[in-house]
Amino acid sequence: MNIKFFILFCMIFFHIVDDYYLQGWLASAKQKSWWEQNAPDRLYKYDYLMALFMHSFSWSFMIMFPLTVYIIIVGGTWYPLLYIINLLIHFYVDDLKCNRKKINLIQDQCIHLIQIIVTWILYMWIY
Repeated sequence: MNIKFFILFCMIFFHIVDDYYLQGWLASAKQKSWWEQNAPDRLYKYDYLMALFMHSFSWSFMIMFPLTVYIIIVGGTWYPLLYIINLLIHFYVDDLKCNRKKINLIQDQCIHLIQIIVTWILYMWIY
């Protein structure tokens, strides 16, 4: 198997690990309704946004990790802009699913998989 395709499979695997296994409490905390039910004080009104951010940060790190290792090996330059873009997209998409109820899990996961594939294509095109 070509190493570049193996990187894509690793990215998808890390997506599954982070989005399904590693979220733990963040899966609840990124929902505004959880805070309204468990910490209704105005002080915590926007705390769900931090949970969304932390999950998005973790997810983006995980999917970028195989690419980063590859770049270190081949001696390229890491581009933080793609990391930041993935973080922002993941944040927005999860908010659409968890809080705004505009998309379902299938749509959420399809968007995340498209993110991974586009990121992979961009990096493979550069390297």
